[in-house]
Amino acid sequence: MQEYVEITSTVQRKGDHPRSSAQTIDQHSLRATWAEINLSRLESNLIAIRQRVGKTKVLIVVKANAYGHGMVEVSKALADKSDYIGVAVLEEGITLRRNGVKAPILVMGGVWGNQIQRYLQHDLTLTASSVERLEQIDAVADELKTRAKVHLKIDTGMERIGIHYYNAHKLQEAALRCRNVETEGIYSHFADADARDAGNARVQLERFNEVTRFYERHSLPVPLRHIANSAAILQLPESYLDMVRPGIMLYGVYPSPEVPCTVEVRPALEWKSRVVYFKVVLPGHAVSYGGIWRADHETRVVTLPVGYGDGYFRRMSGRAEVIIREKKYRQVGIICMDQMMINLGQGSAWNGDEAILLGESGGERIRTEDLAEWAGTIPYEILTNINTRVPRVYT
Repeated sequence: MQEYVEITSTVQRKGDHPRSSAQTIDQHSLRATWAEINLSRLESNLIAIRQRVGKTKVLIVVKANAYGHGMVEVSKALADKSDYIGVAVLEEGITLRRNGVKAPILVMGGVWGNQIQRYLQHDLTLTASSVERLEQIDAVADELKTRAKVHLKIDTGMERIGIHYYNAHKLQEAALRCRNVETEGIYSHFADADARDAGNARVQLERFNEVTRFYERHSLPVPLRHIANSAAILQLPESYLDMVRPGIMLYGVYPSPEVPCTVEVRPALEWKSRVVYFKVVLPGHAVSYGGIWRADHETRVVTLPVGYGDGYFRRMSGRAEVIIREKKYRQVGIICMDQMMINLGQGSAWNGDEAILLGESGGERIRTEDLAEWAGTIPYEILTNINTRVPRVYT
């Protein structure tokens, strides 16, 4: 039998403590670089989403280590406050089960035939994206003398996985023939609901609605219908249907600057490090690999123990900023795998001072969107690339 590696991240908890936040983290964290996740913020964001969608059920998406926030801890904190949990791959679902999460879990990625038994052993809901796969699920469930829960995946325009909307009746009819499968849900995914013009998303929604009319035409109970992601929650209330799937907005980041911020959410993650070295760099001296940056006058430079090995992208070199002592300073030279240098100019910092890579201090703020702009990418990639060697501290 194939072994599955449990997906984990280093976790530290920060409880009530008479000393400062920094002192508490110093005592318990494994590194001088860490991510703080505010669980109360996550709960507040979920409440705001629920207020927006009314009585519609909510599936929280915790794939990719909960967008860098820590899949197990986030799931435990929000399981009782949500209706469903969504992950991308089998291993993620198994990890949650092994860590005591009992809520319904939908695995939204593709299913390999030889994995089906593992889904059923761990009470995971499968995505059935083709007639062949659905029949395989039915056969395995029959062998195990159990019933499998599935959600049918309909491709309405993403061209990723799922049966095409114009052939969806074949999958729906096959599901009716399966004796060991409960079709609990049916869903699709928007390709560009985060665009300012939601015209294409509305076309996808109408295709999906037409697919689900199959049940009405045949006088059958309608499974849970869901298609709305974060962007659709913000700007397409007609897409809420029976359940919505907030992803990045659950973590306090908006999916695109083009969608209206109709739900107020706040970032739940701050990424921090510490000054570990201070030096004065003389005029003409180069900093870091390749010597692409040289001091043109005497300046103060500090080193932080964080780099692209932690998910702080190398391509942000020379563009990124950090906050030290409530002031923003520019990163200089090439970002290394494990370290990077910050130009203080004539500013000051002591070894051990906190540096904020993502978050706010005083009147200064660095957003996920800022890091994404410096890296030439999207906020999703910033959050999901914070490496698991960066300890997560939960407040």
